Amino acid sequence: MNKTNLKIAVSGDVSTNVLTWRTFEKTTKGYKWENSPYVHSLTKEGGALLLSELVSSACEDTVISPKIADPTCELPKDLLQSTSELGLFSLTGKESDPKVYRIKNFLGYSVPTSGKPILLPIVHDDEQADMVIIHDEDNGFHSDEAYWPLALESSNGAPIVIYKVNHPTRESKLWNHIEKHHIDNTIVVIDADDFRAQGVNISKSLSWERTAIDFAWQINNNPNIAFLAHCQHLIIHFGLEGAIYYQKNAQVKSKLFFLPYAFEGDFIKENQGNMFGLSSCFVAGLAGSIASGLKNQEELSKSISKGIRSGIVAAQKYFINGFGEKIKDHYFCNAELFRERDNDFIYKEHVQDVNIRSTTPNCRSCWYIIKDKASINLAEISYNIVKYGEKSALKYIPIAQFGKLKTVDRTEIEAYRSIKNLITEYVSAKSVPRPLSIAVFGTPGSGKSFGVTEVASSIAPNLIEKLDFNLSQFQDLSDLTNALHRVRDVSLMGKIPLVFFDEFDSAFNGKLGWLKYFLAPMQDGVFRVGGSLHPIGKAIFVFAGGTSSTYQQFGGEEMEDATEYKRFITEFKDAKGPDFISRLRGYVNILGPNQTDEKWDLLFIVRRAMLLRSLLERKTPDLIDSTGEAQIDNGVLRALLKLPRYKHETRSMEAILEMSRLSNAPKWEQSLLPSKEQLKLHVDEEQFYRHLMYDSFFSEKVDHIAAALYQKRELLCENDPNASRDNGETWDKIKEEVKQYIRSQIRHLPGALTIINYELISVDERPENVKFLDQEVELLAEYEHKKFTLEKKEAGWRYGKEYDVDKKTDPMIVSWDCLHEIYQNHIIDSIKAWPEILAKANFKIEKLQFMCYCDAQMRNRVGGNHTVPPTKNTEKVRDH
Repeated sequence: MNKTNLKIAVSGDVSTNVLTWRTFEKTTKGYKWENSPYVHSLTKEGGALLLSELVSSACEDTVISPKIADPTCELPKDLLQSTSELGLFSLTGKESDPKVYRIKNFLGYSVPTSGKPILLPIVHDDEQADMVIIHDEDNGFHSDEAYWPLALESSNGAPIVIYKVNHPTRESKLWNHIEKHHIDNTIVVIDADDFRAQGVNISKSLSWERTAIDFAWQINNNPNIAFLAHCQHLIIHFGLEGAIYYQKNAQVKSKLFFLPYAFEGDFIKENQGNMFGLSSCFVAGLAGSIASGLKNQEELSKSISKGIRSGIVAAQKYFINGFGEKIKDHYFCNAELFRERDNDFIYKEHVQDVNIRSTTPNCRSCWYIIKDKASINLAEISYNIVKYGEKSALKYIPIAQFGKLKTVDRTEIEAYRSIKNLITEYVSAKSVPRPLSIAVFGTPGSGKSFGVTEVASSIAPNLIEKLDFNLSQFQDLSDLTNALHRVRDVSLMGKIPLVFFDEFDSAFNGKLGWLKYFLAPMQDGVFRVGGSLHPIGKAIFVFAGGTSSTYQQFGGEEMEDATEYKRFITEFKDAKGPDFISRLRGYVNILGPNQTDEKWDLLFIVRRAMLLRSLLERKTPDLIDSTGEAQIDNGVLRALLKLPRYKHETRSMEAILEMSRLSNAPKWEQSLLPSKEQLKLHVDEEQFYRHLMYDSFFSEKVDHIAAALYQKRELLCENDPNASRDNGETWDKIKEEVKQYIRSQIRHLPGALTIINYELISVDERPENVKFLDQEVELLAEYEHKKFTLEKKEAGWRYGKEYDVDKKTDPMIVSWDCLHEIYQNHIIDSIKAWPEILAKANFKIEKLQFMCYCDAQMRNRVGGNHTVPPTKNTEKVRDH
């Protein structure tokens, strides 16, 4: 298609929206009524009428649609009409912002006298329309083909169809027609809540990964939506924050579009009102990009991807602008919604996308967006977080923030957001019969209290008051009674007590002896003193584990021995453990800075980095310069991030910072660290120093390793008559230029190993030799050759059939695929020698710990897919 102007037909269920609002204009003159509130009303287009207005603003094309002469005049009989009450709301939620009108209360619909809303035909309909956009609200349009656009029924054209539907069903006459005649060119658009209403179980606002994985399972397995799996193009949009694009051509693939700093439902706060037509605005943005793509002969899937970004941006701007400060003077469907301006609060580039992986249910960690979106590995991401802050390092990664708590770990995000949803519902409820009970588990020092406190405070900072009680310090029941009296006192003052019962699983007259005394307060919201019952009131109970580091451990789920498990369950029941669990409404396993599971916990190094950056910002802000870069020695940073374990979790990391002599220090140098004896309190000091001195250890042995590699190469060449040699000279006698090249290769060797997910570790004794997989050798060889050719070109060399130092020509300056097999084998044999040479120098080649178990197993079987090589940025990080 090569047109400068398209014809777009918009139709569907039509309606009008009556808007009412009040103003207050005090006056001392005039009639009495003039001192009363003024009530205003205005009628605006709705349904397909509104959608056509938005599409006209988004597209520079001819839009044909149903029309009503003037919505303020007499309207056609039985035209569906809704009524809403408007109110003034701040532009972005801040009290200091200007105010705009948005919907305060949706009052409902006027009932058509015939019981069926009327439909309207398209004015000047054209069967040659290039695009058809349908607004199907399940109000009769889908079953009345007399009102369908001519282009849908004509056999002469193949228009692009955007089908916006809120009640998708296989029984729909319109759906069957589209499926039969237009499915290849149809983009089905459904709001996520409407999608869920079809019996589709997709979690809401937990994490983008969970949303995407739920969708992937539902579209493949849920019989209620099996017919939608045949769509060539399906878009589910999640609020104003994200969307999933499902595409079925030669193969099925799904892509998630998301805002990294928000989750579904975050954008519109309760105190900001609402707007009708948000989905229509999204579709208009989508249509604008598709129309532009048609005129430029762009691939449809590419136009759709652009359109999803445009739709999310336009819908957010549409909501923020509302109906304006002066409703009658404000045209809320204006073209500025779809244009980019310098002072916009959101741009299309903010919307990120990632392919949704097909995950196996047995792998709990198969998919993290941070792994797929990052061009470098998790260790380098962690380095950048500490050095430059999470805003810079995690710009395109989903990040959740609750007060001062920030996390990118999907497991933590899902757990904390579940707890946030529970607390939000509880706080907003007018009448509650009992406290909200939550459990939190983690190793000592992992930050159990901090996390939940920040979540609760982010919801109602002025309403919640924290109380702490450690049950291991209670001597008898009177201590618990006194604690509950304090809880009740706070509740009577109009506050909501956030009560931490630390070490609730400690012993009291036997294992888990305190549990049974919490059953009545948790269930009935009362506690007994003598013969009297005392109501507790509204309260949040947080039970923090002291002997159990996870909820699963508390319930015995991690026990493998059947006899031991049977004995545990008997004791657990006697202690009323199952009754206690039945009264909980949620739990969180706090992960902390230590790795909790070698197979599944991949992001511990990222958690560690975010904690360290937070400690630096809070405790030593002078170490962060004006650009936001932390001044910390690379060895110190490596040791803090790569140390296998902190003895006391977060407290240990905090202690090392506090014990370092950092007052007035411009940089955290190695010399400012605490002594080995002090470090021993919190870490394995030998391991710490091994990571700390890594650069020194390696630098000392560069010459030795380079000489060994050279000699190995010469030995290999002796057995290969085709290989080029340096005249059989020893290391001491070869040119310094050659030595420098080999030394450079050795210095880059640790970075090269990260390409295949290995790292180099200094050890005391000679380790066993590692054997690379053939695929890994191939990747390293290609990487090494690319580095070689780049260095040569930068030094002024070029390709030539003969090697000539004066002319600076070299036959090896070609792509890897074009490189002669003799040279390829020479590089490959050299790389195969690395493990033996490094082992002799007491360096161990070890798999990085930042792959999930399934990825590692797959890599072991087939060699896996590895990313090619670093940019200058990542090269700089690897050199550290």
